[in-house]
Amino acid sequence: MADSVYQAFAERARRQPDADFLCAEPVTAAAYGIPAGSLRYGDALAQIDALRQRYAAAGYGHGHRAGLLLENRPDFFLHWFALNALGVGVVPINNDLRAAELGYLLAHSELCLAISLPGRIDDLRAAAVPGRAPVLLPPDHAGPVPAAPWPAPAAGQPLGRASECALLYTSGTTGRPKGCVLSDDYFLRAGTWYATIGGLCTLHEGRERMITPLPLTHMNAMAYSAMAMLMTGGCLVQLDRFHPGSWWDSVRASRATVAHYLGVMPAMLLGAAPSPADRDHAVRFGFGAGVDRRQQAVFEQRFGFPLLEAWAMTETGAGAVVIANHEPRHVGQSCFGRAEAAVQWRLVGEDGADVATGQPGELWVRAAGADPRAGFFSDYLKDAEATAEAWAEGWFHTGDLVRADADGHLYFVDRKKNVIRRSGENISAVEVESVLALHPRVAAVAVAAVPDAVRGDEVLACIVRRDAQPDEDLAALATQITQHALQQLAYYKAPGYVAFVDALPLTLSQKVQRAQLKTLAQTLPGQPGCVDTRGLKKRTA
Repeated sequence: MADSVYQAFAERARRQPDADFLCAEPVTAAAYGIPAGSLRYGDALAQIDALRQRYAAAGYGHGHRAGLLLENRPDFFLHWFALNALGVGVVPINNDLRAAELGYLLAHSELCLAISLPGRIDDLRAAAVPGRAPVLLPPDHAGPVPAAPWPAPAAGQPLGRASECALLYTSGTTGRPKGCVLSDDYFLRAGTWYATIGGLCTLHEGRERMITPLPLTHMNAMAYSAMAMLMTGGCLVQLDRFHPGSWWDSVRASRATVAHYLGVMPAMLLGAAPSPADRDHAVRFGFGAGVDRRQQAVFEQRFGFPLLEAWAMTETGAGAVVIANHEPRHVGQSCFGRAEAAVQWRLVGEDGADVATGQPGELWVRAAGADPRAGFFSDYLKDAEATAEAWAEGWFHTGDLVRADADGHLYFVDRKKNVIRRSGENISAVEVESVLALHPRVAAVAVAAVPDAVRGDEVLACIVRRDAQPDEDLAALATQITQHALQQLAYYKAPGYVAFVDALPLTLSQKVQRAQLKTLAQTLPGQPGCVDTRGLKKRTA
């Protein structure tokens, strides 16, 4: 049995060297300036081993961390697996991050190496901590790899399933993203879970071609789609992003049998005019989350395959993943199925007691068996307090409000945590607030989610103006404030609405009343004093 992602890949490549591992569709190849077509397992292993030898010769090893700012390019996998073979943990870096975000990530993760798109190397260099800067290289660097800037922290310690494989940053309620340490065991379990879960999402050995536009900075793409194909000898069709206009062309040309999605995708695909070719594809099921309950049945009827809603978090991995892979699926009810026997769960109210059947409560989860944390993240990097808080009372506290029916089917209700989910990206309201508060015209600010027909959630900022003038051009001020945010945050975190209010809903201790804020926010779009700034939110990287 393999003890690392690299070992699992190498074993697969030796068994079926001529099978397709990665497929670059024409739309993705054009976006990245790379050849279209497939990369076979055997050829990929040869490239990975060549990289592994070069990194080893330069002194990179167990306990080092390397950033990968490579978008969804095939190079991501080659460098990831090569570094994994040496015990180097990889840190996927979102190409949309701005200077302050990059600076925090580089300092917190203590990268010693970063493989980056050439156009972002100067940004990474500027964001690095003086005297602790990582080696910066483009993915196609041909010369000798510069020596590691410091010794491997775990040099001499044996590699194993507990070794760090990746560090993924996820937004939470405290403002700064938390670094989730993910072991090789985490990834291997995720792939095994997907390969064996069966039911409506059964994967067939050596026959699957999985298409996904989801980013490799997220666990869905890294831990589920990639590892599922590795474990079953399938081909991963990794798109650069979701292209609604060419999606079905890519599905058909790639001969995809499985599609991964986020809720925004079905909505956009349904927006196209019906076509006789709507069912001209080989997709058996979609794996994802967040489909609009009103659209799930409509989509399945039109395109001819089920959307299997699933629930998991970066922290939970395969230790507590639930998917509606058996009938009845309760389509259109935000149902994500029944937990397998390997997952234990509770729904807990504000009083700390389990809620009654049919009532919403916070979902608490753990793995059944001797180790309740099996398959979960290892910890939050440099934050033992947050790790302990998340695991209070021996259960992982998800922050999601869920209800259960009498048969144990679970239904998503809402997020308890102060996190906004826009197009699959988790956004910390506190992080956005901290940036907006620095604008000289912002006296007070609170951020909340509002519904968006396409993106799921959109960011709304309630702002109390400093030095307010009765006849002020609010649209111009909202633009200034949004542009201020765009200079410091990834574009998707900036407010899509700026609502100027006289006061924020506060407690007696002057803290924002989040429940009241959430209710207030729903009423503000379209009202006087609320400026729609969604048009300013554009990817610039």
